[in-house]
Amino acid sequence: MEIYEELQRRGLIAQVTDEEEIRELINTGGARFYIGFDPTADSLHVGHFMALCLMKRLQMAGNKPIVLIGGGTGMVGDPSGRTDMRTMMTPETIQHNCDCFRKQMERFIEFGEDKAIMVNNADWLMNLKYVELLREVGAYFSVNNMLRAECYKQRMERGLSFLEFNYMIMQSYDFLYLHEHYGCNMQFGGNDQWSNMLGGTDLIRKKTGHNAYAMTITLLLNSEGKKMGKTAKGAVWLDPNKTSPFEFYQYWRNVDDSDVMKCLRMLTFIPLEEIEKMEKWEDNRINEKKEILAYELTSLVHGAEEAKKAQDAAHALFSGGGDDSNMPTTTLTVSDLTDGDINIIDLLIACKLSSSKSEARRLITQGGISVNEEKVDSIESRRIIAEHLRSSMMIIADGGRPSNIDRGYILRRLIRRMTRHLNKLQISLDELGGLIDLDVEILKEMYPELDKNKDTIKQVILEEKDKFMKTLSHGEKEFEKAIQKLKQENKDTIDGQTIFKLYETYGFPPEITADLAE
Repeated sequence: MEIYEELQRRGLIAQVTDEEEIRELINTGGARFYIGFDPTADSLHVGHFMALCLMKRLQMAGNKPIVLIGGGTGMVGDPSGRTDMRTMMTPETIQHNCDCFRKQMERFIEFGEDKAIMVNNADWLMNLKYVELLREVGAYFSVNNMLRAECYKQRMERGLSFLEFNYMIMQSYDFLYLHEHYGCNMQFGGNDQWSNMLGGTDLIRKKTGHNAYAMTITLLLNSEGKKMGKTAKGAVWLDPNKTSPFEFYQYWRNVDDSDVMKCLRMLTFIPLEEIEKMEKWEDNRINEKKEILAYELTSLVHGAEEAKKAQDAAHALFSGGGDDSNMPTTTLTVSDLTDGDINIIDLLIACKLSSSKSEARRLITQGGISVNEEKVDSIESRRIIAEHLRSSMMIIADGGRPSNIDRGYILRRLIRRMTRHLNKLQISLDELGGLIDLDVEILKEMYPELDKNKDTIKQVILEEKDKFMKTLSHGEKEFEKAIQKLKQENKDTIDGQTIFKLYETYGFPPEITADLAE
């Protein structure tokens, strides 16, 4: 199988300008192609991952990559996919970010004579003379066509600065410069770059009479249509100092079931034949697929040794086996304690398992936190005292497998969550079934019989919906009365324990109480 056909089967190709010519070029190793990276941060992230993997695949097939670092375009900022203007960076910051990018890219791409090269468009863009550029390049661009471009249309309502309006011209000039000085005949980029890339091919044709080609890569989206590579803590970085190998491993280990095979096809270098065999595995092997995905991608970014350490740490933390020496740790000092102890919410924030108190409360109320394999079942149920901290290592699991939870608890929690979805989002029963299936899939390993109860659960939800919402409405009114009464008693603050006593009395979802407590 040729490389172009492999890219198609992996679902990596979104749009192409001239399919037959591009197929011939890359299948014969005749592509001298470039991909641009604007240095908006000091590390690449998962959003760049697709492009890096594509460059690696094409280089392995004999094509020559040009890595373009946007030291010049970074001074302007790409408006594609943005609803606001990017923050302006100093030249020193841009250069630092460029240096960081190169170090990370060397893990993917082989640089050297007759191999990949890296160039910085600051070397030619920063020395351009404005009137000269207008005469040499500006005359070939139609403002009418530019305003029809998707990258500009989505900004017109909020306002598009003249600075950003020039970005397409600068990116097109990059392609022309690389074509004339390095023989570049093709540009690859994200699907949101299509308009800018067409500007470059058109400029080369008009200025030189030569053909140049463009191909966009499929954006990495999850099953909900959102870009992958974000967590509650922010972007998933390739720099181990910003996102540790363990965190990177866990991100891929926890992707949605429906996204696993897509990520295996698009991101890993596992042969397609093996991936197609994995697609036929029984559903109960989904976690095995996720572990393969997480290990392969962590190995690609951080090396096999770090991937193995991350895998062992995950097994130690969530399965009770493996080497726990590489588990992420946090060291607390006396200054972190209040009166000799620390509550679980502050501990989660100190360990960077939660970014806010409200997020920590939600994790706890949803049963997602355990300490030394013991589930934390309420906000006030656990305070960690200094004596305990001094005498032992404490393992805190975020999203670990719950222990000692009865089946009734699982069913009640599932029914309550689904009822809220049904009422608040007004989703159909079919969509509801998809949500139930997702929860059941997660819980199935613990309680295999749940899978057989899907229809029963759906029926219970429908029967209980009206009663549940009436109870909720009544509970909210009673809760409000109780709050007013406490205020009349001159209580300026309400602690978490009082909040949850009210919850137990009036029986409405813990998410509401968590928000009120915040």
